[in-house]
Amino acid sequence: MRVVSVSGAIEQLIRGGVGVIPTDTIYCIAARASIEDAVARVYTLKRRARKPGPIIAASVHQLIGLGVEHALLADREGYWVAGRRATSVETPMPPRLAYLHQGTCRQALRVVTDHDTREMLEETGPLLITSANLPENEPASNVESAWRYFQNAVDFYVDGGDLSGRVPSEIIRLKGGRPEVVRPG
Repeated sequence: MRVVSVSGAIEQLIRGGVGVIPTDTIYCIAARASIEDAVARVYTLKRRARKPGPIIAASVHQLIGLGVEHALLADREGYWVAGRRATSVETPMPPRLAYLHQGTCRQALRVVTDHDTREMLEETGPLLITSANLPENEPASNVESAWRYFQNAVDFYVDGGDLSGRVPSEIIRLKGGRPEVVRPG
């Protein structure tokens, strides 16, 4: 198992690597959202088709830089404030970002408030993430359990300790301006 520091993970992600990292919620497989090949690798590892993973960012500005239209983010910013539980908001996505949303034209987005995760994102830019597990299995609570799922199929692991008891982010969809819970957090 190749365990690296956060700075080592940042370097790997910037170069297009795919790895397991602790996030503001749980351990996730991560890749830079701007690197198509890395995103494709994440989806292959997770055996996901037409089920896009969330994108996390340090700011709304980073999401706009990725190609998400600011007008689509305006009513979502209130869900991404410090002190609030981690909430990903399903957002319409432009067809030109189909490699991210797998042709669904929608994707869950989250601006994180957690200090450590935010610092990483300030260096890497937005990351496509998905829980570190295989379909129908429990998310990894530590790097050893993530290793059992992915072994050398990922480039690196960051050991953030035992994250047992943490839950994935809540995912909501806005319908007529009202939130509808897609996945409880």
